[in-house]
Amino acid sequence: MLGRTAHGLFWMFRYLERAENTARLLDAGLRMSLTRDLVTAEEEWRSVIRTSGQREYYEASNQTYTGVQAWNYLLRDKNNPMSVRDMLEAVRTNARVARNAISGEVWEAVNESWMEIDETLKKPVSQGDLGDVLRMVRRAGTLVHGAMNDSMLRNAGFHFARAGMFVERTDSTARILDIKYYLLLPSLSYVGSSLDAGQWDTVLRSVSGDRAYRWLNAGTISARGIVEFLTLDDRFPRSLAFCQSALRDELRALARLHKVEGRSNELMREADMRLSDKTVEDVFEMGLHQFLVDTMNTNAAIAHAIAEDYRFHA
Repeated sequence: MLGRTAHGLFWMFRYLERAENTARLLDAGLRMSLTRDLVTAEEEWRSVIRTSGQREYYEASNQTYTGVQAWNYLLRDKNNPMSVRDMLEAVRTNARVARNAISGEVWEAVNESWMEIDETLKKPVSQGDLGDVLRMVRRAGTLVHGAMNDSMLRNAGFHFARAGMFVERTDSTARILDIKYYLLLPSLSYVGSSLDAGQWDTVLRSVSGDRAYRWLNAGTISARGIVEFLTLDDRFPRSLAFCQSALRDELRALARLHKVEGRSNELMREADMRLSDKTVEDVFEMGLHQFLVDTMNTNAAIAHAIAEDYRFHA
């Protein structure tokens, strides 16, 4: 497979995952802001912008953190180089680049979703319309993933797409947990104490993990339980452990198809060794922030190595 095509597939699904993650983050922020007074609601939207990694860009063109400013900035603002609209346009652009490597069903799902969302985001989004817009973005992801799983050969293209998805998902989960945990629990002395369950619920909703967590934990919300669930529980498809295992499988498949291992496989093995047999107590002893920063740095290094191994820019 040409490096240009592999690059297109890898980034097509990174951008798709990033757009879906932003929609989940906005949905969680909206739910929290509706239960807060004006000042606290603005703090929640400040947290949403910060978690998205766009605080610097946002503050360059906005002085306050009202909900309507925050969600329109993340969804459609022309001053935002990583708006959901721009990300979905990048999905479509990369799908064009990789058109010969994806099925007709995948292309239709991407193209039709893009046209619907682009038309919707031509005008500012009101609070009354926000829920429908976010569902539209999440539905686009569901349609594209479904089309890929049901119609694409399990060849190199499929594995590049999946690798991009899990690289992005790892970064998103680690970033959300790091920033939200820091804001909610700045001191480890609070571990196990009675905290604002509504705030912790936003952490779970930001990764679509609220129902799964409650089912596994009989509805009990605790900082320790959420950290363990999102870092080490390999049954949840957005946990760090699950994403790392899935990415490892995709890189192994690519190595088999290309009959050679690269630097990305080596880095993946090193990451596995660091996570192997780790407990949540080990994570807290190391320091959750440091653990998550290490995870994000390792994940970024693996993504860079994938690009180098398979000559994305050749």
